[in-house]
Amino acid sequence: MSATCCTQMPKFDGVSSTYKRVLLIVIAINAVMFGVETGAGYLTQSMALQADALDFLGDTLTYAISLAVIGKSLKWRAGAAYFKALSLGAFGLWVMGATIYRTFVLGMPEPFAMGGIAVVALIANVVSAGLLYRFRDGDANVRSVWLCSRNDAIGNVAVIGAAGMVAITASPWPDLIVAGGMAALFLRGAWVIAVQARGELAAADSDMHPMPADVAPVNERSL
Repeated sequence: MSATCCTQMPKFDGVSSTYKRVLLIVIAINAVMFGVETGAGYLTQSMALQADALDFLGDTLTYAISLAVIGKSLKWRAGAAYFKALSLGAFGLWVMGATIYRTFVLGMPEPFAMGGIAVVALIANVVSAGLLYRFRDGDANVRSVWLCSRNDAIGNVAVIGAAGMVAITASPWPDLIVAGGMAALFLRGAWVIAVQARGELAAADSDMHPMPADVAPVNERSL
């Protein structure tokens, strides 16, 4: 990736009636799936499904924040993205800790129900990611929505694989390993969003406090 690509600020800030409608649909999908996976995770005793349910909840709340700050200043939008990064990081840490705990408890998940719910969740996230695909190159606030939906779909594929391995091995370890991997994915996504949001916050501060015209550049050499 070139230096120009890394430093160029994205242009799309979410101010679009089409994007707002898409975001409302995605929020509704995530809210419904949170309820479905919360119950399924409890009934199947699957740590991976419970982690995915928490992710659906986080997405519902943070996407609502994304919708609320559309049209506001860059500082507001970058601040919202930064908050979402912190929330995603907190979810990742929680899942990591719960997975470590379950490693010592070693409850056996029910693999067939686990896999079936994971397929439903995958369909929901693929639909969401497909709707958001054309808006993936926006500012930190817009981009964070795309990244979360894409990562969720990847996580669902992993949960389906874990369900199959649990059925084959009669062991809870595949479920726990996938839950740990999802926690790492949460933390990685939080880092990517936070880095971009921090850059946009710095840019917003620079716009608010420009250098006075009569201040000489710091690299100007005196004679």
